[in-house]
Amino acid sequence: MKNSMRIITSTWGPAKTFKMIPITRECPYNECIFDVNTKVLAIISKESKESLHMLPKLTESGDVMRLKLGKKENGKDYAEERKALVTFYEYYIEAKDEIIDFVMNVGENNTFDFQQYIDLEVPKEGMIPQSNIITSVV
Repeated sequence: MKNSMRIITSTWGPAKTFKMIPITRECPYNECIFDVNTKVLAIISKESKESLHMLPKLTESGDVMRLKLGKKENGKDYAEERKALVTFYEYYIEAKDEIIDFVMNVGENNTFDFQQYIDLEVPKEGMIPQSNIITSVV
C-alpha cells in the first residue's frame, strides 16, 4: 500500500475517463489521468524541476499582448517571453499492456473497470485540439 493510488471516474475535455489519485503520503505521484483521445496515461510525479517555458507576454493590466503585424512563424499572434517555472516531472505511457500493468500494480482498487476507457473508440471528429491557451471542441 506504500505507493497506492485510488482509481476514480473523471472527465478529460468532454470525455469520461479514469484518473488515479494518491491515498498515502509515500505515493510518488500527484495524479495519473488517461486521455481517451490519444490512449495515453499521463503520470504527474511529486518530484519537481525548474525549466524554461515560453509564456504569453502580458500588458500592465494582465491581458495577453497581441502582435500588431499578424502572426509569428510559430503561428501565434501574441508576444511571448521565456520564464523559469517549477514544474512536476511528467511521464507518459502509450502501450496498452504497459498502461494496464501500471494501473494494476499501483491502483489500490484495481477491480475498478478502467479498461472500458482504454478500449473506448472515440471518433476522430470528437478529438479535442490541445492549445496552450484555450482548449476547445471542434
